Amino acid sequence: MSNKFNLTEEQIILKETVRKFAETEIKPKIRELDENEEFSYELTEKLAKEGYLGCLIPDEYGGANLDYLSYIIIVEEIARIDSSQAATIAAHNSLGAAPIVYFGNEQQKQKYLPKLAEGYLWGFGLTEPEAGSDAGNTKTTAIKNGDKWILNGTKIFITNASTDVTLGSTILAVSGTLPDGRKEYSCFLVENGTPGFTARSMKHKMMWRSSNTSELILEDVVVGEENLLGKRGDGFKQMLKTLDYGRLSIAAIGLGLAQGAFEYALNYAKTRKTFGTPISKHQAIAFKLADMQMNIDLARTYLYQTCRLANTSAKITMESAIAKLYCSEVARLCANNCVQILGGYGLMKEYDAERYYRDQKILEIGEGTSEIQRLVIARNIGCFDV
Repeated sequence: MSNKFNLTEEQIILKETVRKFAETEIKPKIRELDENEEFSYELTEKLAKEGYLGCLIPDEYGGANLDYLSYIIIVEEIARIDSSQAATIAAHNSLGAAPIVYFGNEQQKQKYLPKLAEGYLWGFGLTEPEAGSDAGNTKTTAIKNGDKWILNGTKIFITNASTDVTLGSTILAVSGTLPDGRKEYSCFLVENGTPGFTARSMKHKMMWRSSNTSELILEDVVVGEENLLGKRGDGFKQMLKTLDYGRLSIAAIGLGLAQGAFEYALNYAKTRKTFGTPISKHQAIAFKLADMQMNIDLARTYLYQTCRLANTSAKITMESAIAKLYCSEVARLCANNCVQILGGYGLMKEYDAERYYRDQKILEIGEGTSEIQRLVIARNIGCFDV
């Protein structure tokens, strides 16, 4: 395997190991899982045994304690084969476990992290029916009542939140009003099975059909002070840091999908003949493949460099937005070219091109739309007041 991206020996071995796992364990099952829109407990258990669900969890809690680049390599290689399984890994690590690692107290870490490393899942309840990109429009409330909090509201499009192995979700809620009149936000750890807390799966998705997507309903859910994540009023800051670093994993899904679509199209183009010649030798096709390779290399270079920056605990708000935006658009280019190169076959479910095409779209929407990423970048270069 080429090392033009300056990986360590351990990262090269990790990349090869994950690729082999994805080819042998995931690839044979993905078409059936996608067709049936089925979350695979079997594959999730195997992902956990490989350590892929504890990537960012410190080793004292049973995690792998990986650096960000090594973690992103895992997500990328899984997404090369199946974005649904990559989404399970990415959402669990970046949005589920990471906020507890970043902001949890020792009691919370001891209670949850070992279980999250061994295969139980955790969701991140941010998006609402009227609050996605506009997180400031969050309607979910948390009202203090003595030493308890009462939560009410609805979250939607939450990954990993309603499986049989889901422990709970982190819920962003309006917990009061600040002296200047702005809303105060706090995050709460709410376990599945808590009275008044309903987590139900959402079906009939176009993409990530074997990933679990959920709606969360909170009706007078009572939790204790011990369920507050970090300090009261820190919820918005916690959400922003979580998304800054979480966008790297969405970028990795985009990069992996682009690589998978490129390899699929290249292999097809080398074997499919028209006018007695493999279509890869026709300039119209060759140039599409060349564009795919060029953009994948550029995307990988930037994403890996941003991950190395993340390893220093630097602020990466703009860099993660660029990585997420660019990798998602490279995925769109490659998925579209893959279908185009396969022609009519690219429209048929028997061919992976069709699934790459469907799975790509969410990357321009989830964890901040492409429009929001451009807004973040524009703010960071001084176009708008921050």
